[in-house]
Amino acid sequence: MKICDLTQFYSPVSGGVKRYLHEKIAYIQDCMSKDKHVLVIPGKKTTVRANGRSRVYTIRAPLVSRTAQYRALLNLRAVDQILRNERPDIIESGDPYQLGWKAVRTGRALKIPVIGFYHSHFPEAYLRRSTKLFGKTATRRVMKLSRAYVRKLYNQCAATLVASERLAHVLRDWGVRDVRVLSLGVNIDIFRPDRSDQQATRAGLGVGINRKVLLYVGRLAKEKNTTKLFRAFEILERRRPNDFHLLMIGDGAQRNQLRKLQARSNNLSSIRYCAEPKELARYYRAADLFVHPGVQETFGLVALESQACGTPVVGIRGSAMDDLIFHDQNDWALENKAEALAEAIERMSEKDLSSLGQKAAERAAQLHAWPRIFERLFCIYREVCANYKGNPAG
Repeated sequence: MKICDLTQFYSPVSGGVKRYLHEKIAYIQDCMSKDKHVLVIPGKKTTVRANGRSRVYTIRAPLVSRTAQYRALLNLRAVDQILRNERPDIIESGDPYQLGWKAVRTGRALKIPVIGFYHSHFPEAYLRRSTKLFGKTATRRVMKLSRAYVRKLYNQCAATLVASERLAHVLRDWGVRDVRVLSLGVNIDIFRPDRSDQQATRAGLGVGINRKVLLYVGRLAKEKNTTKLFRAFEILERRRPNDFHLLMIGDGAQRNQLRKLQARSNNLSSIRYCAEPKELARYYRAADLFVHPGVQETFGLVALESQACGTPVVGIRGSAMDDLIFHDQNDWALENKAEALAEAIERMSEKDLSSLGQKAAERAAQLHAWPRIFERLFCIYREVCANYKGNPAG
């Protein structure tokens, strides 16, 4: 089988979607089957790179975010030509915008089934913006339009993948047909408990021996709720000076806020981007507690990786990420407020974090090792291809 992935959610510094795609390529290269893989992504230049049974097409695209380095793949004619030349057995679109529509149309023309992966719950972002700018009446209209848009696009796909049961319920309620839950995974050979390098890593960060290390990994952006984390840390600094050290790994629009906070605190370190998974795993293991302030997550891959390394997680209840936590969440924040998050961090820090982390790591390895995830995905691929009639319903 030849699989083709299309996405715009890919950049040199992007996270979960990129990790999923690279792990899929590695799985195909390592398995004994004759499956092949094609990846189409935006980039600085138009190139093609072949490696074994994998081919990566990069199409030149304009930059839309300097910090996240995302690009808008507008050259849909090039996408169409690649699909016609490669003739994959199935197309997986990880994009809800123009690239997603191109996948559907070209797939129909070539009689190739298309499945969509609903990676980002983008109507939620529109909902929050419209509420602040235009009020509740406009918000209801935006949500109605968003639901109709999502329903229209994804009902043209042979199946729609989502990473959590909670989000699957939302899409089914909106009228999207044939929604399948596919949790994301973790490389348990890299992301695993190992405290042998913990003290050396902490010393390299200049962390005091008796301080609890808090870790955040991800973009510094409004949709990631990092402002709440900054404020929560300021509260902790006032209440319990020198009890905590915060390590932030990531970059984004809120970099200046982070710089200002660093200027006021000696207990804060930052790294713009950590591209090497082994290095990232080392930071996960160096932390006592991973802090995830996000409330719009469709999955939360960094929370899974942290737990796989034996580091428990604290955050705000109510997102799709709740289903991914393998330890007690009773002490998590119940409100999306900095004060509530600070109190949750305090409560969690008093727990036996090593024991919580060890149990979480065992569950993460048992349920989310990448081979297990991809075995299920390839079963979905084969089922969709076997049942495809060449004209999915509109």
